[in-house]
Amino acid sequence: MDHLIGREKIGAGRPGAGVARRPGPSAAIKVVPSAPAVLYVVGARPNFVKMAPVIQQMRARAEHLQHVVAHTGQHFDRGMSDVFFEDLGLPPPDYLLGVGPGSHGVQTARALERVEEVLLKVRPQLVIVPGDVNSTLAAALAAAKLEIPVAHLEAGLRSFDRTMPEELNRVIVDQLSRWCFIHSPEAAANLRREGIGSDRVFFVGNTMIDTLVQMRLRIRESTVHARLGVQLDRYLLVTLHRPALVDGSLFEPVIEALRRLAEELPVVFPVHPRARARLQDDVLSAPGLHIIDPVGYIDFLCLQARAAGVITDSGGVQEESTFLQVPCFTLRENTERPITVSQGTNRLLGLRPEALERIPSWLARPRMNLPAPDGWDGHAAARVAEELLAAVGARRPIEESAGAAYAAAR
Repeated sequence: MDHLIGREKIGAGRPGAGVARRPGPSAAIKVVPSAPAVLYVVGARPNFVKMAPVIQQMRARAEHLQHVVAHTGQHFDRGMSDVFFEDLGLPPPDYLLGVGPGSHGVQTARALERVEEVLLKVRPQLVIVPGDVNSTLAAALAAAKLEIPVAHLEAGLRSFDRTMPEELNRVIVDQLSRWCFIHSPEAAANLRREGIGSDRVFFVGNTMIDTLVQMRLRIRESTVHARLGVQLDRYLLVTLHRPALVDGSLFEPVIEALRRLAEELPVVFPVHPRARARLQDDVLSAPGLHIIDPVGYIDFLCLQARAAGVITDSGGVQEESTFLQVPCFTLRENTERPITVSQGTNRLLGLRPEALERIPSWLARPRMNLPAPDGWDGHAAARVAEELLAAVGARRPIEESAGAAYAAAR
């Protein structure tokens, strides 16, 4: 990360060290050296969206705490990372860990080591992690080994497919967490089956929807449609990133199916960096197929809100589409977010590119108009903050509760 030049390095001189500290606090962060701290760990685009309203609510309600943000850098491309901090109005992270790409083992190991360094330096009262990426697993594991309580946003989601790396992360992180914050009844049932007591499970709603609600005005003001030359409600939006589709033999059939769809309805495809490398020149110039670089959060939501339909393999996009009441077609065999299917907005197509050909006929059917799921109301983060701050206020100082673990780690 070239933009980290000049920042203090934690562990400098040791191979692989890459934890960078901002040289001074942002004006938005009131840092009191002796104040207890809360550490927020993010690493990928969905994390930023889910965590932003929680950070905002915690800061507004607890100025006496240090609110420290560590960005692992799991999404290392600017289009997949920095732009989301800008769009969400978040100050720069306090720590940039530079984890970057790699195999699941390498990426998780780097994040585990570097998050532990931050934990030993900050000594937080608690650690908050969102979602199911490798950074989430690493942060929860590092905190648990130091006996620091963990709060997991979006707990209890299950696809019941253990071949998905995210599924393993979800199961492990929930077992390590003191607070499992859920947004659906199915999540509560999943945690109950796995032996997690009700005293650790809290229904708060969907913090990702909080961010969407906060950004409504900016979404309406986006000029992305004019820039792309597409008509409102007359295009399909596509987002694909999972290895089964982007890295395997299914990629070419999917692209061919999108080319055929584009003959009937324009297709807008913000391409993940990994996918762009596999696209041929004839695809990039196909009529009606708009292959574009990754866009910021605001522009993406604007595209999503005014699409005729969305084709995705992303969990978060399934939920956003449900809230926006835009038909969603998911190229997966399963989903950890079944509430999107039961709401009638999401259709699972399996890993079958040929199923995309039926989308125009599905779009011709009348849309369902259902209320948003319970707790998807823009106030989930406030409920998270209320629960955590009540608990932190009653906790002993971290030096007492985890002093032995810190000493052993040093």
